[in-house]
Amino acid sequence: MIIKDLFKETFSALLMNKARSGLTVLGIVIGIGSVIALVSIGQGATSSIKSNIESMGSNLVMVTPGAQRGTGVKISAGRGSAKSLKAEDVEAISKLSTVETVAPVVTGQYQVTAKGTNTRTSVVGITTAYADVKSLEVEEGVFITEQNNKSSSKVAVIGPTVRDDLFGEDATDVVGQNIRINNIIFKVVGVTVAKGTSGMSNADDMIYIPLSTAQRFLSGNEYLSTINIEAIDQDSMSVLQAEVTSLLLDLHNITDSTQADFTVTTQEDMIESASSISETLSMLLGGIAAISLVVGGIGIMNMMLTTVTERTREIGLRKAIGAKRKDINMQFLVEAIMLTFIGGIIGVILGGLVAFVLNYFDIISTQVSLFSVLLAFGVSAVIGIVFGYYPARRASNLNPIEALRYE
Repeated sequence: MIIKDLFKETFSALLMNKARSGLTVLGIVIGIGSVIALVSIGQGATSSIKSNIESMGSNLVMVTPGAQRGTGVKISAGRGSAKSLKAEDVEAISKLSTVETVAPVVTGQYQVTAKGTNTRTSVVGITTAYADVKSLEVEEGVFITEQNNKSSSKVAVIGPTVRDDLFGEDATDVVGQNIRINNIIFKVVGVTVAKGTSGMSNADDMIYIPLSTAQRFLSGNEYLSTINIEAIDQDSMSVLQAEVTSLLLDLHNITDSTQADFTVTTQEDMIESASSISETLSMLLGGIAAISLVVGGIGIMNMMLTTVTERTREIGLRKAIGAKRKDINMQFLVEAIMLTFIGGIIGVILGGLVAFVLNYFDIISTQVSLFSVLLAFGVSAVIGIVFGYYPARRASNLNPIEALRYE
């Protein structure tokens, strides 16, 4: 049987029962479309998390208080809530040769009110260096100054989300207004440029006040929540991490590193951890979608077995006039592969369209990769071969005499 005749017979056979062929293809379309869409969601989430963490600042190393649970552990017990970091640690760290800038931070969640509105958000006590370390810019007004810290001024720089929550989305005269943080009046002196979320935090939903003010009026102690350190370059980050760890162990009089009351984390650590989680999620989503592909494959096998039964006399006649076993086998196998191929094309288009719509309307970040498309096509081809082989083999093994007698 020549290729032209083979494809002609295949299309003719599939068009004989359009409804059944269409429903069988639909199963593959749903499976392939689900794989493309869900994998693109996972990859989009990974890319978004990476870019958001990178937007926190460049060459960033962070020190947080909290007891570690072993060497090399990236997540510590009581991280951020324990009290072990002080101004003396900041001063010592700033003298290291691999350090560009150091920005200590005190954070807390507080109720904030203004003109009859209220919100609960993060209030961050910072120094002037924080803007450089975190790549933070002011859209209007000014940022926290050194003088503000020296005099413990009750001034605040708010994120755009806080501005919208307290003053409304159309507010234009925010600078100069008063807000109450924990029933203490602060004057708004600036609004930051929108940055979006970064990991578990949202830089737009924060209020920045002088570090000394936060320690004096809010936290009531001298302890720090985080020490943000900017390395002189990217190559120095791992060296800086080791130097800071060694330095703080000495300052805190700790001889066993596994008993450290702090954790030193780099930007790469955060990206690696976040990527690992999102990639696992992508695999889970892809696995769930793959189940529908298997169901679609079973649908193909069911259809092909039915077709073999319906065309038993035709198979017998073909074999009686000289058709070989491999010709019959090839004919039914190609029919199964053609069904999955058609379903694969429509599924890829549908999955890509779903991903585009989700991304276009900013519902969720998606990213369709060539790998996911090739994977979907590869899987559909395998499904066509695997689930089409048995019906094709069964057809080719029919006895022509018995087949001709079949009613």
